[in-house]
Amino acid sequence: MNKFFAAFLNDESGAVTVDWVVLAAATVGLGALIGTTIISNARTVATDTGTFISNIQAPS
Repeated sequence: MNKFFAAFLNDESGAVTVDWVVLAAATVGLGALIGTTIISNARTVATDTGTFISNIQAPS
């Protein structure tokens, strides 16, 4: 039984898959976080720009 556990602990064949899954999950999470931040700030800039443009007086 100890040979089985020793062989199991030394086997690294599935470790690469776990690394890639963690890396992919981190990439997706960071992308979602950055996307949310950009969308929020873009709405603020768009609102401020619309307010600025609506307050411009046409020359007479």
